[in-house]
Amino acid sequence: MGQRSEFRNPQSEIKRGKSNAFRPISAAALAEMRAAVSEQYLYTDETTRRDCGHDETEDLLFLPEAVAEPCSAAEISDLVKICYRERIPVTVRGAGTGLAGGALPVAGGLVISMKRFDRILDLDEKNFQVTVEPGVITEHLQNILKEKGLFYPPDPSSRGWSFIGGNVSTNAGGPKALKYGVVKDHVLNLEVVLPNGDVIWTGANTLKNSTGYNLTQLLVGSEGTLGIITKIVLKLQPHPTQTLLMLAPFRSAESACAAVAAIFQAGVTPSGLEFMERNAIDWAVRYVGETPVPIREEDAAHLLIEVDGFHLDGLFADCETITRVLDNYDCGEIFLADNDATKTALWKLRRNVAHAVKHNSVYKEEDTVVPRAELPLLLKKVKEVGARYDFESVCYGHAGDGNLHVNILKGQLDDHTWNVEVPKGIREIFTFVKSKGGTISGEHGIGLVQRPYLDIVFSKTELRLMRQIKRVFDPRGILNPGKVLA
Repeated sequence: MGQRSEFRNPQSEIKRGKSNAFRPISAAALAEMRAAVSEQYLYTDETTRRDCGHDETEDLLFLPEAVAEPCSAAEISDLVKICYRERIPVTVRGAGTGLAGGALPVAGGLVISMKRFDRILDLDEKNFQVTVEPGVITEHLQNILKEKGLFYPPDPSSRGWSFIGGNVSTNAGGPKALKYGVVKDHVLNLEVVLPNGDVIWTGANTLKNSTGYNLTQLLVGSEGTLGIITKIVLKLQPHPTQTLLMLAPFRSAESACAAVAAIFQAGVTPSGLEFMERNAIDWAVRYVGETPVPIREEDAAHLLIEVDGFHLDGLFADCETITRVLDNYDCGEIFLADNDATKTALWKLRRNVAHAVKHNSVYKEEDTVVPRAELPLLLKKVKEVGARYDFESVCYGHAGDGNLHVNILKGQLDDHTWNVEVPKGIREIFTFVKSKGGTISGEHGIGLVQRPYLDIVFSKTELRLMRQIKRVFDPRGILNPGKVLA
């Protein structure tokens, strides 16, 4: 992999010099920012700016003018008041694990890093709630809760280093979204700093709330375009004590996808149901360096199926039902993981597919989602489009909820093909997804790179309503400009 080069997309350039345009950070404004967070937490050196100028999206890089690391809502309020007054663009950054360019400072300006917001503030075991700051690492929170017998289910592949705040901002999911829902289903209340510096709470710490408009759910998934989240109240539940994990091989990828809906029709709801086509597993095995299960030459795809609960007898019965279903779909010998080490090794393969792909090639990750019964047709469409536009794809994802990640590899493609022709193929795939009742992002967000395709899934009226909401929250448009909506 080569070094990142600074990238500029003409569509996302922000013109300066007009009355309503953004302005560069003046020396006076920079001095105010230093006073707001102290000298040691305001950076203008190139190393820090480059570190905060990219995420996991392709090889894109946009340099901010400055980076601030505040540690309180009051400090963020002071910073955005300066930026609001001076029309300085603000981009909020979590751990930098995004795949849609949502945290790229495309307009320069100020990056606000949330890395110091890393505290678990209150664990209310009686009410099954936890209040956290947005810089808490997802897996760190889950491990602490597990020790208490509590469970926060959303588990994106990046859970080992992604921040809770980033997960909330993109409404992340992960394998367990199938049974337990995505992030929005677990957020009760948010403390948010608005672009003018006002600090609000969006809801209440209750399981029911029909009091006015639901600002909490509006902020979840808004990708940092409406406000800056500084505290999060999450709903918890008891942690399942038992899990069983199956790896099922198939002689065709289409058969694997077709089996997914049949499992639910048989009355079983797994806690995870993941699809990996053959090249996804091969790349992951090479990247991780081991596999607990031999991969046979005739295996074209696999389903990784997990069931969880509190009683093993019921889980074994679920596995027996699943096995009977899969017998009708050209399934090979099913492997049942019988110990924690093997379960961990199998999940390690699945969670490292994206890293394996990125290790070998720049890629575009398309986060398609369709009603799960349409998965076989979606996979077939992806391969057909790839053949016509001459790109290779690695497909895997959360088959149980119809969420297929399509990694399109740059490989040896020239820049014209990559930047002009491949997007035409992506548009065809997204148009097909929409025709099947699906949409173009299940859990990664729209960010920068999916924004050109919004016209496929939204009408002009729907887009106008969204832009009006943006203007109500952020009339000067300083917050994460160039993202989600043009």
